[in-house]
Amino acid sequence: MRDLYPGYDVLAKRDTPSWNDITRRVIAERLSVDPSAHSFFSDEEWATLLVVCDRIVPQPLDRIHPVPIAALLDRKLTQGLHDGYRNARLPPAREAWKRGLLAIETEANALCHAPFPKLAADQQDTLLREMHQGKLYDAAWGDMPCALFFKERLLPDIVKTYYAHPTAWSEIGWGGPASPRGYVRLRANFRDPWEAAEAKPGHAVQALLENRRVDR
Repeated sequence: MRDLYPGYDVLAKRDTPSWNDITRRVIAERLSVDPSAHSFFSDEEWATLLVVCDRIVPQPLDRIHPVPIAALLDRKLTQGLHDGYRNARLPPAREAWKRGLLAIETEANALCHAPFPKLAADQQDTLLREMHQGKLYDAAWGDMPCALFFKERLLPDIVKTYYAHPTAWSEIGWGGPASPRGYVRLRANFRDPWEAAEAKPGHAVQALLENRRVDR
């Protein structure tokens, strides 16, 4: 993966005017999550969820602190937090996730004679692709359409959780909520002085030097 924002670390903004105390507290909570902690999901569900997250949002193998997507999702469901809306054809998030993970396991055993985490990567991707296309029909799904679960629960929950973490913010050059300072230069290809500089072809060193000065 090419580093588009070399030298940029959004956490350098922690004690600057970019973030207020509420933002600092929220980010600290996300950073404190134990990647292996789970209380909502059973051990079997957890093993499946970890692999699903890795297939949906693969992270660099050399990343020292990967975004703990599964643990953050488990915490959200444990606390009963939700979006405030859902498709009427889907059950509430907690039930949808329980049913969905059970169905994934059932489908994996029926189609490949092995638990989902034990399948080869291409087999896992095939099963997820068939879920996306609405081609899974095991009774474990109940009245929950597999394609709807994928498109409106599994995919958005995992992706939104990933991009709510500072590691992902650094990766895409985003500065976070930026309250109270805010963003001013909102036109295309414009950026505020405290935003990260993208490494354009042939200008990686310049971007690196600029990003080391961000918010310092």
